[in-house]
Amino acid sequence: MYAVGFLEGTAAHGYFLVTGGLDAYNYAPMLVQLLFHVLLLLDPLVALLIIRARPVGPLLAAAVMLADTAGNWSVAWSQVMTHPTTFLLPIGLLPITLFGIFVLGTALPFRRALTSGGDVDAPVSSPAEAG
Repeated sequence: MYAVGFLEGTAAHGYFLVTGGLDAYNYAPMLVQLLFHVLLLLDPLVALLIIRARPVGPLLAAAVMLADTAGNWSVAWSQVMTHPTTFLLPIGLLPITLFGIFVLGTALPFRRALTSGGDVDAPVSSPAEAG
């Protein structure tokens, strides 16, 4: 799920860059615009780390989704307060929020599952000690 979600994010940010150029996010404050452009690099990096089963992947995924979700909510907040049902669509803010909650809620257990024996703090034994 992580890899699919972050690859979809890569495609979306790539599409916005191709169709809107550097001004694709001109509706947002400059820092949020910069974040959305940086996600074009961070999203595929997270997907790669997840596919390669690197324990840092879920942690980076959580940080990226926290920033992405916060950026989207900061831009949409006033519109959500004015017309809340507009955001109950299967595109935009709702799936970003749901995916963000999923990633934030599963990042630590997922990281533990990617580490040896599932215990992040456990020392890794050498092959000689295991014999």
